[in-house]
Amino acid sequence: MVSLSIVVPVYNSQESIGELADALADVLPTLADAYELIMVEDDSRDDSWSAVQDITEKYDWATGIKFMRNYGQHNAILCGIRAAQYEVVATMDDDLQHPPEELKKLLDKLDEGYDVVYGSPVEQPHGFLRGLASRTTKYFLQQTMSEEVAQHASAFRVLRTDLRQAFANYNEPTVIIDVLLTWATKRFAAVKVTHRPRPYGVSNYTVGKLINHAFSMMTGFSTVPLRFASILGLLMTIFGLILLFYVLIIRLFFFGWEGEAPGFTFLASMVAIFSGAQLFALGIIGEYLARMHFRLMNKPAYIVRMQTDSSTRNEQPKIESDYRTEETHAH
Repeated sequence: MVSLSIVVPVYNSQESIGELADALADVLPTLADAYELIMVEDDSRDDSWSAVQDITEKYDWATGIKFMRNYGQHNAILCGIRAAQYEVVATMDDDLQHPPEELKKLLDKLDEGYDVVYGSPVEQPHGFLRGLASRTTKYFLQQTMSEEVAQHASAFRVLRTDLRQAFANYNEPTVIIDVLLTWATKRFAAVKVTHRPRPYGVSNYTVGKLINHAFSMMTGFSTVPLRFASILGLLMTIFGLILLFYVLIIRLFFFGWEGEAPGFTFLASMVAIFSGAQLFALGIIGEYLARMHFRLMNKPAYIVRMQTDSSTRNEQPKIESDYRTEETHAH
């Protein structure tokens, strides 16, 4: 068996996080020789932090980290991965949709020599807009990992902790964990697992947030939109030359230079199309410039407000980590 760190981003899950910890308490002894649970509380609107503190008092292998403000799921996962002390990290949602007993399937696949293994749901029904945003995100993810694996990427994953060395110095507000993992390895895999219905509340991922996530993936970690803008500009230039040639032929052979060629509405429409294409391309370039601006500001990916005391945790062999020096402990 391996040593295992479970990372759970916590947001508005006061009702479910305790049940998840109890379920992990039953399963983890059968999966790992040493284990820990790292709950990163992302400044919830409910009393999730109190629930996290209760769990850390109940289980000495559990640790809670609270953010200064809401930074997002991927930022919370990044914080948890950096705080992990064991050789394998598993990331799970806090809503009980990822059954802890399914972790064995992921770990068995990881033992085959992979570095990252995703737990893909057998069925994942979504609405049209949410499905479109998800497919868009996975399309751009295909640029850095295989198409088959990208189609099955999910928040339920296991990975080797050593991979974090590839993004140890990453400190930007826009975080896409799956992209950061591609900086370290190409050895991805996916297995089918059961995802349970959400027992409490509704998903915190609205369609708007998913679309914004997809847009961040497009402009923050891919050059495909820039290439699209370049191709669009080239096509419009070629079309403009063809149109110019057409107008010259009409004037020379049919109306002469003093005549008035018909088709003003058509030409005006073409001008509008060209102007729209130029503004569209400039908009894409502007998005990239805006992201460069924010990155030059050196905004942090997250700031920790407090952390539960983990001094009572069982002493087990751990991997060296320098990330805890960035955290503020609660007194």
